[in-house]
Amino acid sequence: MIEKLSPAAKASVLAEALPYIKRFHGRTIVVKYGGNAMTDEHLKQCFARDVVLLKLVGMDVVVVHGGGPQIEQMLTRVGKTGEFIQGMRVTDAETMQVVEMVLGGQVNKDIVNLINQQGGKAVGLTGKDGNFIRAKKLLMEDASKPGELIDLGQVGDIVSIDPALITLLDSGDFIPVIAPVGVGEHGETYNINADVVAGKIAEVLRAEKLVMLTNTPGVLDKAGNLLTGVTPKQIDDMVADGTLSGGMLPKISSALDAARSGVRGVHIIDGRVEHALLLEILTEEGVGTLIKSK
Repeated sequence: MIEKLSPAAKASVLAEALPYIKRFHGRTIVVKYGGNAMTDEHLKQCFARDVVLLKLVGMDVVVVHGGGPQIEQMLTRVGKTGEFIQGMRVTDAETMQVVEMVLGGQVNKDIVNLINQQGGKAVGLTGKDGNFIRAKKLLMEDASKPGELIDLGQVGDIVSIDPALITLLDSGDFIPVIAPVGVGEHGETYNINADVVAGKIAEVLRAEKLVMLTNTPGVLDKAGNLLTGVTPKQIDDMVADGTLSGGMLPKISSALDAARSGVRGVHIIDGRVEHALLLEILTEEGVGTLIKSK
């Protein structure tokens, strides 16, 4: 728990935040919400308060969430075992039904309620609402067999994102909470990696920041040390030598794409830290890794 501060210390903390509030007022902050911050009750409350505070001081916050543990729990209940290839979930028709039910229903509405209980005005969406996330089947290259493609089932690759619905909600002081489900040309439902959705939404909205909450301190080197700032070249080298692998790959790829596409600050932060979002945006220290655009 955070130690009790004196009134003078509290005032000092608020004063420190002022330049950042001024700098980011009216700017868009896209937050990928996942990991322990989504499952630990105290961290959930911290996250919701952070989001509401950022909105109240004038930032347009957009939340994109995952739900891997919740999907796994539901799959177990229906007698299925989740399968992953290169960090991506294999999604057959039955699994897709579970994914849509859990992400678009249970998890999305839980987050909306959490934010609203803290005084925000959150609205839950999936990419099927207004057809704002258009997708197609993702065929992924086999890392062990270059040139060969892997069919992951109803896993989607983003074709386009229409920002009009999000922009409309932002202008009305609502906080969009987005489940990473897209729609195909013929109405097919696609499961899309939440990191990818967050990255693309940040690009389309020309966000000031993309912040990804994770269960790690940030990007770590081979010795397990936190890298507070990394370049695309360093990331490429770390992927090539196996330092970064599995579920970290889509996250890193999305972060790099966003940085290269004009998102000014892309951060991978430790969601296990209380009020990690406020620490990263409103203080000098931060709690993770900044992905540099060059």
